[in-house]
Amino acid sequence: MMVGRTIEQVYPKRPVQLGEVVLEVEGLSHPTEFEDISFSLRKGEILGFYGLVGAGRSEVMQALFGITKPSHGRILLEGQELTLISPQDAIRAGVVLVPEERGRQGAVLPLPIVQNISLPQLDRLSRKGFIDMAAEFALARQYGERLQVKASSWSQPVDELSGGNQQKVVIGKWLATRPKVIILDEPTKGVDVGAKAAVHDFMVELAEQGLAVIMVSSELPEVLGMADRIVIMHEGHVRRVLTRDEATPEAVVTAATGAEPSNLVRHRAA
Repeated sequence: MMVGRTIEQVYPKRPVQLGEVVLEVEGLSHPTEFEDISFSLRKGEILGFYGLVGAGRSEVMQALFGITKPSHGRILLEGQELTLISPQDAIRAGVVLVPEERGRQGAVLPLPIVQNISLPQLDRLSRKGFIDMAAEFALARQYGERLQVKASSWSQPVDELSGGNQQKVVIGKWLATRPKVIILDEPTKGVDVGAKAAVHDFMVELAEQGLAVIMVSSELPEVLGMADRIVIMHEGHVRRVLTRDEATPEAVVTAATGAEPSNLVRHRAA
């Protein structure tokens, strides 16, 4: 009734044949935010990150995107160690971040859709210091249509769009850079159920095309419904990593609160 159409499946996860490891994180630490974070990510995989407020999930993602500098650890992309001084280094390497606060960090709201999508790659769209506006509009049209952004035109300011369409613009901006890894921090925060289903369906489509996806979410049904594996954090540490078959609401919440999963262990042993 809210969106005016039937929502067949909010979590349209489909099996995907996973490829080789594309991202490896080894012992990543920050003096105040997180410690000894290690995990791997494969092509075609949706890796969920779950934890309570203050667990350090977003801070880890910011380190992977070059916003903050870790004190220890390594980040390897396709076997090559990355040195990230700024987000520009991450973008060039093929790692992009759709942040939690799209209005403050993900988009320039007064600017039109076309300029938001083209922002990360103005150098590629420019000739002799001038932006090729035809190429810029073609890029916006390509990814706007692919994500089914609903707008009066590609020149419409982003702040006039709904929350769901603003999120699609931010995702389209980064997909246009053709990344190897895309990090989605709370990708469906503040959007209606119809937009949630559309974002989830597109995430599965990206995984099927071989893109490696990290999804940070505080919604337990979302990580259970969409992730191939779930990294569960508690107070800046990785508490557990569960496969899709292992992940139950009880197991995930128990690890996220820092409680010992003794009942779960006894049940498995039995």
